[in-house]
Amino acid sequence: MAARDALSEALAGMLRRPGRAVLTALGTVLGVGSFVAVLGLTATISSQIDDRFNVLTATEVTIEDVAPEVDEFAGSGFPADAEERLSDVAGIRNAGTLWTVRLDPGTTIGVLPAGGGTSSTTGATTGTTTGTAVVAASPGAVAALVPTLREGRLYDAFAERSRQRVVLIGSGVAERLGITTLTTRPALYIGEEPFTVAGVIADVERKPENLLSVLVPRSTARELWGPPEPGGATMLLDTELGAARQAAQLAPLALRPDHPEYLKAVPPPDPRLLRSGVTSDLSALFLLLAGICLVIGAVGIANTTLVAVLERTSEIGLRRALGARGRHIAAQFLTESATLGTLGGLVGTSLGELTVVAVSLARDWTPVIHPGTVAAAPLTGLLTGLSAGLYPAWRAARIEPAEALRR
Repeated sequence: MAARDALSEALAGMLRRPGRAVLTALGTVLGVGSFVAVLGLTATISSQIDDRFNVLTATEVTIEDVAPEVDEFAGSGFPADAEERLSDVAGIRNAGTLWTVRLDPGTTIGVLPAGGGTSSTTGATTGTTTGTAVVAASPGAVAALVPTLREGRLYDAFAERSRQRVVLIGSGVAERLGITTLTTRPALYIGEEPFTVAGVIADVERKPENLLSVLVPRSTARELWGPPEPGGATMLLDTELGAARQAAQLAPLALRPDHPEYLKAVPPPDPRLLRSGVTSDLSALFLLLAGICLVIGAVGIANTTLVAVLERTSEIGLRRALGARGRHIAAQFLTESATLGTLGGLVGTSLGELTVVAVSLARDWTPVIHPGTVAAAPLTGLLTGLSAGLYPAWRAARIEPAEALRR
């Protein structure tokens, strides 16, 4: 039997029951489609991780105060002029210290409109909240957060020098307190201390937990509530792209040339390790799902082909009586199952590519699909069909002509 004849017979057998053929190939379509979509989305997400890493993580350095761990009598590891010292280090755009203020238990944060009551503790506030963190942050630290303002403005170096009673609040805190606009000049109270709300932050690109905090100038917080606990302050650096690791090496020396061991700089992680870790995790999970779909598709093809063998026993007997050998019968059914697998692989490849493109368009990403993935996917469908048809083809080849013709 020539290859052309085997393919013609396979197509005729499939078209005899097109509904069954479509349902049989569906498992392969899903498996191969999942295979292409998983590899394509993994490559696309990896490229987006690289971009986001370059824009944000590769420009962020955190410096921790570890002086109490080195010497319990050392005090704070940061000097008073920390920001000024780092201004001379190349590659650093913004830098500032921040720490969580120690408030008395039960301290209430409330807000009053202009002309309202006198204190948040009188019960006349329009909105109150407890448990909200108050963070002392210098103007440099606020800039390093890369905030997006919903309304108002950021406090500046003048507010820091003059110990102004101003605050920045995150959108989450504003929602809790019922602040919808700053045109009414609401006054925010932290305990008995009044503050002017300078701005409402809609979003930050770093340290998103600060959206649920109240940011106060560092000098104001030091005057009202004292310095931070030993080791409680950290410093956030926003660097030029590619300068983060160099800044992490130089910053402790620039801040404390006498005791650089008092400060621990945390540079960004290696992007290659980050990318490979995320890629391997995604691939392992989703390729497992794609493999399960392929197994289900192979079982479906094997089951349908075996049913076809039983239904066409008389036809097989007639072919054997006319001179067809066992290998010809086996080749016929192997060709049919391989054709089903290949067609399912082609359709699955197309659906997988469309899925990658659709997700990329929805997320405003650049779709990335390796050519080897597109080439291997139909071959995967072919191999799935061949493996699924081995047993039914073997069963068909063993049917004896006399026994088959008696049915």
